[in-house]
Amino acid sequence: MKALISAFAGIIFLFSTLSGYSQTAKELQETARSFMQQGDFSNAGLVLSRATALDPQNVEIIKDLAINYQLQKDNKKALEAIKPIIEREDADDQSFQIAGDIYYKLGEPKEAEKVYRRGLKKYPASGIINNELGELLWKQRDYEAIKYWEKGIEMEPNYSKNYYNACKFYYFTTDKVWSIVYGETFINMEPLNARTPEIKSILLESYKKLFIDTDYSKDNKEKNRFTDAFLQVIKKQNNVATSGLNPESLTMIRTRFILDWYNNYATLFPNKLFDLQRQLLQEGIFEAYNQWIFGITQNLATYQTWTATHSEQNNEFSRFQKGRIYKVPTGQYYRIEKVTKK
Repeated sequence: MKALISAFAGIIFLFSTLSGYSQTAKELQETARSFMQQGDFSNAGLVLSRATALDPQNVEIIKDLAINYQLQKDNKKALEAIKPIIEREDADDQSFQIAGDIYYKLGEPKEAEKVYRRGLKKYPASGIINNELGELLWKQRDYEAIKYWEKGIEMEPNYSKNYYNACKFYYFTTDKVWSIVYGETFINMEPLNARTPEIKSILLESYKKLFIDTDYSKDNKEKNRFTDAFLQVIKKQNNVATSGLNPESLTMIRTRFILDWYNNYATLFPNKLFDLQRQLLQEGIFEAYNQWIFGITQNLATYQTWTATHSEQNNEFSRFQKGRIYKVPTGQYYRIEKVTKK
């Protein structure tokens, strides 16, 4: 059926062209994007080629053409399309990202790295290029990757992939704070992402790791003030964690954490994530939020029982989630502290 619809759409496009119906390059681009969404890359390529002929200098159309070639696994043609773009003054950060990705898929990681670094020189605040360079380095087991994910978080705080990668990186280190902060930020930015269940699992295990070792003095070797404040507040809940961690005990721990944080550190370290948790507490749906993170991760059957017996709170939380866009304000970056020169 899908193939029939695509073929029919292609016939309509061909008929409209032959009958003299003219479309602008922008309209053709939108038509091509519809074909791409349907998985009809051949028709998308046909339409994009015509759009390029009408507007050969249009960066957005050429980027779509390169991406369409990528989706067809024709990376040589994709490179031919995008390579001239990154030589232009009006090349945007996504152009460099696309070109680097193509070089990597062609088995040329060194060229990919060169392109990403060129892109960062031009767009040092780009979240997407910092993320891509970090991923490329990580594939080579280069721990410098985290510097780029951190820079991406600092400079473009609403690009979610840097949080995802940084969360996973810190989880496999001795860190006991930033895998939690970055992981929970990611799942709020991307609640429906295919990677969100993976990060929820990391969050649960990160809290377990946090409470296994009670010697908090060695968990902040860099003497980071935010990290120290987080640990000072969370360690007060050791007694709650003694009997093990589950959605109920974590709800209690995190409730007490937020109350304590806003009594002592909220002014010093404004934080969107903690603002959200406080809002959920005030609206009476914080327990449902914790069940959504930890309950569904720890035991699906138990979570389903909880939602059935707490339907009103769960429905209210679901309504809260719908249509919500989670944005991190600039200036709330605390992982690497700035040194003020006098």
